[in-house]
Amino acid sequence: MTSSSDAPSAAGVPTRGSGEGQTLWGGRFSAKPAEVMQAINVSIGVDHRLWEQDLKGSRAHCRMLMAQGIVSADDGAAILDGLDRIEAEIRDGTFPFRDEFEDIHMNVEARLSELIGAPSGRLHTARSRNDQVATDFRLWVRDACDRTLAQLHALQRILLDRAEAHAGDLMPGFTHLQPAQPVTLGHHLMAYVEMFGRDHGRFADARARMNESPLGAAALAGSPFPIDRHATAAELGFDRPMANSLDAVSDRDFALESLSAASICAGHLSRLAEEIVIWMTPQFGFVTLPDELTTGSSIMPQKRNPDAAELVRAKTGRITGSLIALTTVMKGLPLAYSKDMQEDKPPVFEAFDALDLALTAMMAMVAALRPNLERMRQAAGSGYSTATDLADWLVRELNLPFRQAHHVTGAAVKRAEALGVDLGQLPLAELTALEPRVTEAVYKVLSPEASCASRLSFGGTAPDGVRARIAEWRSRLS
Repeated sequence: MTSSSDAPSAAGVPTRGSGEGQTLWGGRFSAKPAEVMQAINVSIGVDHRLWEQDLKGSRAHCRMLMAQGIVSADDGAAILDGLDRIEAEIRDGTFPFRDEFEDIHMNVEARLSELIGAPSGRLHTARSRNDQVATDFRLWVRDACDRTLAQLHALQRILLDRAEAHAGDLMPGFTHLQPAQPVTLGHHLMAYVEMFGRDHGRFADARARMNESPLGAAALAGSPFPIDRHATAAELGFDRPMANSLDAVSDRDFALESLSAASICAGHLSRLAEEIVIWMTPQFGFVTLPDELTTGSSIMPQKRNPDAAELVRAKTGRITGSLIALTTVMKGLPLAYSKDMQEDKPPVFEAFDALDLALTAMMAMVAALRPNLERMRQAAGSGYSTATDLADWLVRELNLPFRQAHHVTGAAVKRAEALGVDLGQLPLAELTALEPRVTEAVYKVLSPEASCASRLSFGGTAPDGVRARIAEWRSRLS
């Protein structure tokens, strides 16, 4: 067997030198890469996660080449059989991932050559690693979006169950984390159903926009072979092939858009996690979590720490950081492909791993939360939270301008504070001293229950309205 740098090996793989440091692009080079070049260039440690998408894309490309008469039926059958054998090896853990072949694409191609010999060299006809990686990565991000979409619906269903159970249970609504107006726990939880619904919409929009196939764009200019890009797009579940070969291989906006959706979703998860942390403090005492979802302290035996919620909160930094990282990688790249884009996958993989874990943890926590309903009900009336109801009554029943009613109510709160009582306990004489036309009827609106029940406007906290919105969401999710 010859050791010429241009000669095929026994497996059909071009080599350089005597076999050490083989590459699939070595014909132009007479020396193997320097150690530092190898270290910075190799990505198999990261992009091995694309193996399933890589095999799927290669099968579609092979079948198209066969259908177009570019590759013979015999060679095509050998290639497809070899790809099946590679999949079996990867699944059972015997596939030889090797750094000398840089990435998942060249590792698969090298192994294919070892398994089936010369026919393997025909698979890369009319294809470049540029459109190959763009296709694989797009397929991976699409799959990740599909998983996230399913998780968001699952989380919404859990929230709906909890909201329905507590549609009429009072709690304080806050602004500036100060008691503002009474709401129900069901209404509060439904706010997150709405947020996660918009997150679902963002991922669905991103998925729809990314569902175009780069395969067949080749290196950057398309292919002179009579390929059928519509056929490969259809087999891979894409709506259509991308219409510009430069754009197909060089843009990663599908990943950026998905990371943006992930970052916003992580922000919503973080807000809910923060509320769980606050609600679990003894000072609030609104909820508890079971032992299985909390941790203890190595020195303070009384502690029950909401670590799962805190870690969900922390994942936001990693996910948003991934968006910034990829935005920075892409911001100044000229068309078409640049090696910078090898750095596109680590932040995307990290972000979706973090989001997957955060969603899973949040589903577990929401399902297991045990609310202290009596503590919440008592807090619902604290901080003079029915003051707005008094002002609204003055406008509605006495026809005061709202600003005047606001002033009267402020004075009433000040007087109640001085007497150490709630608004509903303020003597009528105190109220008539501020506005002589006030009657006993005012007390009907000064309880937290009455306040909640009165909020009948669409989207308000009235329990019947909350239950109606829950029913709408159940219908939508079914």
